[in-house]
Amino acid sequence: MSSGEKPLVQLIGIGKRYGTGPTAFDALHHVDLSINAGEFVAIMGPSGSGKSTTMNILTGYLSATSGSCKINGVDILEDPIKAKQSIGYLPEQPPLYMNENPVEYLQFVGEAKGLRGAELRRQIGEVLEQTGVAPVRNKRIAALSKGYKQRVGIAQALLG
Repeated sequence: MSSGEKPLVQLIGIGKRYGTGPTAFDALHHVDLSINAGEFVAIMGPSGSGKSTTMNILTGYLSATSGSCKINGVDILEDPIKAKQSIGYLPEQPPLYMNENPVEYLQFVGEAKGLRGAELRRQIGEVLEQTGVAPVRNKRIAALSKGYKQRVGIAQALLG
C-alpha cells in the first residue's frame, strides 16, 4: 500500500459490551484490525471469542460500544450506506429468496446496493460467470443444490 492510501477495512479499538451492572460482559475488548486492498483475511477462534460480533459490527448490523469501524475510509456509523457500498458479506447461511431464480435475486440485491440499468446487468452477468451460476441462472433457487445456493450467495457478495 502506498503512503496516503487508507486500509480497505479498519477497526480501531472496537469494543462491544452487553448488559449493565454486575451481569455486563465484554464480547470484544479493544480489537484492532487493518485489511488492505488485495489481502485475504480469516477470522478464527473458539466459540464465543467474538468472531460473529466482529463481523456484525464490520457490516453495520451491530454498533460497537467503543472504537470505530471504517470501510474504505468511511465510518460505518457516520455514513452506513456509503460504507456498505464497498463491502460484500456472505454469512454461513446465505439469506436467499427460494422462490426467485438467481438473476431475479441478484437484481434485487444489486438494486439494494444502488446498482441500476446497464451497470447492474453487466455486473450480474459477470458474477454469474465468475461463480459458475450461469448454467442455472433461470432455475428457482429452491431447486438448486447446496453448492449452487452457496455460489449464489457468493455472487451476491461480489455485486457492487
